Amino acid sequence: MSSYTKLNLRQDVEDMAPRFGYQEHVEARFARRALGLEQSGVSYFKIGPGFRMPFGHRHGEQEEVYLVVSGSARIKVGDEILELSELDALRVPGEVPRGMEAGPDGAEIVAFGAPNTENKDTEMLPEFWPQEARR
Repeated sequence: MSSYTKLNLRQDVEDMAPRFGYQEHVEARFARRALGLEQSGVSYFKIGPGFRMPFGHRHGEQEEVYLVVSGSARIKVGDEILELSELDALRVPGEVPRGMEAGPDGAEIVAFGAPNTENKDTEMLPEFWPQEARR
């Protein structure tokens, strides 16, 4: 038995966006289980031009790193909105609320999280973005 797992985030991991009604604007592929990760998580997001995820979230324990692979994004971290370009990485502590939106050309973002909490420490935050933060 191998001590590693190899897969393609786009081809081998189910797109969860259709389950939540976002398939027109987002691909969301959560690879923790597919990779057999025990201590961390990794996800791939492809967000359409100018689309804002309609919620934010935070964790009790899990910190995350967001890496913009292509395009650009704005990420709201607490009360601050940060502009991220290709290959910018942003670390967010678990308890800090965060939400993201794509720039004018869309965005591909890979998120890494640790420790693996099986999403038991995730709090969803509807109405996370204030009206004045709209593009």
